[in-house]
Amino acid sequence: GIDLPQCVICFKVLGTDSMKLAKLKFHLEKCHLNLLQKDDDYFCLKQQHLNSTSAFYNKINKAVRASYILAYKVAQAKKPHTLEQFVLPYAKEMVQLVLGEEAARKLNDISVSNDTVSRQINEISHNISEQVVNEIKKCPLFAIQLDESTDVALYSQLLVFARYMVEGDVKDKFLFCKTLDTTTKAQDVMEIVNNFFEVHVLDWVSLVGVTTDGAPTKLGSRLGFQMLVKQCASMATGVHCFIHREALASKTLPDQLNTVFKGLVKVANHIKSSALNTSLFKRFCLDMGADFDVLLFYTSVRWLSAGNVLNRGFQLREELDLFLQAQELAYLVNIFGILNKLNLQLQGKGTNLFSHQSIIKAFLDKLELRLRVEGNNLVQFPYVDAILREKGAIQMQILDHLRKLRDKVDRIRDVLSFIRNPFITDINSVPENLQEEFLDLKNDFAAQDVYQQSTIEKFWASMTGSYPNLSAHTVRFLLPFESTYMCETGFS
Repeated sequence: GIDLPQCVICFKVLGTDSMKLAKLKFHLEKCHLNLLQKDDDYFCLKQQHLNSTSAFYNKINKAVRASYILAYKVAQAKKPHTLEQFVLPYAKEMVQLVLGEEAARKLNDISVSNDTVSRQINEISHNISEQVVNEIKKCPLFAIQLDESTDVALYSQLLVFARYMVEGDVKDKFLFCKTLDTTTKAQDVMEIVNNFFEVHVLDWVSLVGVTTDGAPTKLGSRLGFQMLVKQCASMATGVHCFIHREALASKTLPDQLNTVFKGLVKVANHIKSSALNTSLFKRFCLDMGADFDVLLFYTSVRWLSAGNVLNRGFQLREELDLFLQAQELAYLVNIFGILNKLNLQLQGKGTNLFSHQSIIKAFLDKLELRLRVEGNNLVQFPYVDAILREKGAIQMQILDHLRKLRDKVDRIRDVLSFIRNPFITDINSVPENLQEEFLDLKNDFAAQDVYQQSTIEKFWASMTGSYPNLSAHTVRFLLPFESTYMCETGFS
């Protein structure tokens, strides 16, 4: 650690720049005004006395620990450093009222200056990063997800998370965030990631999965980041984020429906882009007795934006006076509501290939159900069914769009059923070189008990010692992230 100056009277830990004469004098006058006339020998004796007793160190240790805890909590809440300077005075008042003046004076030992808090947050961040890297080094395999976004200062930030197995458990941890100084090409991203691997001595051979969005710089077949990774880690699996794939599939609209959607977005954004138009529209809605009085902006980068904008536009359809056909707008509200629900199901931490597989399969099965539209029966689309008497005109458009949507959404082949449940799987679905070990596992009653009480990841992690080859094979499919959700939430 770094040795910092401390006051021999009040034991307060000071900043590195506090040894300047002016700052020492300021501290003495502010905190120890009654000692201004004391000579140097008095303070030397104080130092010798305090160095000879452990009470001094215990007191300082508690104050420093409290300061680190406060810095950690503020950083965790993403609050500015200056917040501590407001917290401490209020804390003193509360302690004084509850515990008395003597207890409140002890809080003076806690350092909460900007420089101290900034230094402590950096030390905590460095320590956590070292812990994560050391855990990854102990694991034979790990996977990463990454994404790039531009912050409010117009700097491109690269965010990377890692997933690995340690002590029979799967962990998803933040790895690093770096600034892309110039361009954001695949080579630039690869240079930063490779430099991090070299500095922290991480082995590319241990990387089994890399998950990115659908940008050409990430998924390009020649110069994409995933291709560059495979040059260093030939066994790594490239994964296209499931949530981005769903968002791309949801953009499949017939020309007539697309015209309705763009018309609504254009009107909504026109009203929202002007403060005067927004105020006039709000007053108009209030006069009409509408349930809502504001519209929503549409932004293509927000996954749920289209569904939310359409739903609000439909609720205010009479007030907007868009001259749109109500049946088409009603259908768009229904289908984007369904797609938003699918998107939300795909989000979240701790997901794996099988959880996404189940969600996608259920969605496609429901899509097949909705394709069985007959006559005027449109109960699967409540908004259309509620406002239209004759549904025949919209029926063909609905069927056409649903078929295109079905073809656009990727259906995941169930070729890894033995990983999901090895105790009910036929041996023919297991690679030949693993079949003998698989039969031993299938008839292991103790392993069946572990399976029933654990998640899929924890189960296979616990089987590493007993069935090493089978476990190593399954981990290569379980470790890769199925989406860049953690990166997206990190940028939010």
